[in-house]
Amino acid sequence: MISTVPLSLQSARSLDKSDALRNYRKQFYIPVIKGKKALYFCGNSLGLQPKNTKAALLQELKDWQELGVEGHFEGKNPWYSYHHLLSRPLSLIVGAQAQEVIAMNTLTVNLHLMMASFYRPTPQRYKIIFEGRAFSSDRYALQSQAQLHGFSSDTALIELFPREGEHCLRHSDIIAAIEEAGETLALVMMGGVNYYTGQVFDLAAITAAAHRNGAMAGFDLAHAVGNVPLQLHDWKVDFAVWCGYKYLNSGPGGAAGAFVHERHGNNTALPRLAGWWGFDEEKRFQMPHDFVPQRGAAGWQLSNAQILPLAAHKAALEIFEAVGMQALREKSLRLTGFLEQLLEALNARHEAFDLITPKNEAERGCQLSLLMRHRGKAVFNYITERGVIADWREPNVLRVAPVPLYNTFEEVWHFSRLLEEALEKLY
Repeated sequence: MISTVPLSLQSARSLDKSDALRNYRKQFYIPVIKGKKALYFCGNSLGLQPKNTKAALLQELKDWQELGVEGHFEGKNPWYSYHHLLSRPLSLIVGAQAQEVIAMNTLTVNLHLMMASFYRPTPQRYKIIFEGRAFSSDRYALQSQAQLHGFSSDTALIELFPREGEHCLRHSDIIAAIEEAGETLALVMMGGVNYYTGQVFDLAAITAAAHRNGAMAGFDLAHAVGNVPLQLHDWKVDFAVWCGYKYLNSGPGGAAGAFVHERHGNNTALPRLAGWWGFDEEKRFQMPHDFVPQRGAAGWQLSNAQILPLAAHKAALEIFEAVGMQALREKSLRLTGFLEQLLEALNARHEAFDLITPKNEAERGCQLSLLMRHRGKAVFNYITERGVIADWREPNVLRVAPVPLYNTFEEVWHFSRLLEEALEKLY
């Protein structure tokens, strides 16, 4: 966490001046509201557009225009093997081997594909543990998977909630629930970061507990990828899925991704939902009768790679590869820590909200969630009208995400001033 500094505009500008990543902001388009650059703190919902995205898309449009179908093999970035261009940068972000990751589809599609392989319940072992207030799409996917296998979601799903009066799950309670489920547990499927509170879960310990009890461990990393350090291979995670449009800045509804640990990815006998693009690349055009998957996560592909979304994804990942997750994390801790200090000072004067994101920096990313005590939506509307783009979650949470790639300390300071102005006028 950033050491305590004077909470002034001058201090914010000084922190920006010494920020080693300050020039990366210039590589993004910042939305403009009423002639001024917005204070954009919504990268946890949709990341900003990198300026290199347009050229990346135009290149593929040019190859399509000039080469037609030959672009699959003759283009600047041949489409047939395009997904390989994203493997290394993705592997660096999630802590994996290149063959353990694949850019494809959208998040919930990938989640269903993974559960087709890794949720294979029996009459005795069929339960799924997940966190309360999981994003609704995860809940729907888990419910439907249980039902597809003939189980009632009421009995198959174990939902974990914080203790009464608390907002975040205790790590010890997660592990205790896994141990209690024991031989009935088939899968632990949690978020890497809870979208509502911003809490980061201990994926390594959760995975170890799941394996100790004979269950699989998978994670939805939508709010973790590109935000917090990950070591999926070393943690022995069975599978993970994520989207590319939040912290990875790959465009609305853009390409998602998946991780499959090598011990599973190299098991070609593992049941899966198969498609042509997941077939062994060297023999794909022979179109034999029986499916032979590629080794690694690429063996879970279904249809032709979606080149235009992947091109936008590739452009964004080039920035991550240049910066590195360690540098991003270091700035994230400083930036979010500065915001926390400002909010705590503000709240000492107004007692308007509770910060429900963990104070321990190891248990959070760049999001802080403010549980507004009253008139929260009015406060949110007030700052929105004055150029802040943040996120409101019913019934009463304001989510703010200062993203290290493009947000500044000065922006954080201005946000806190606008928030205080709103409280002074509305409370």
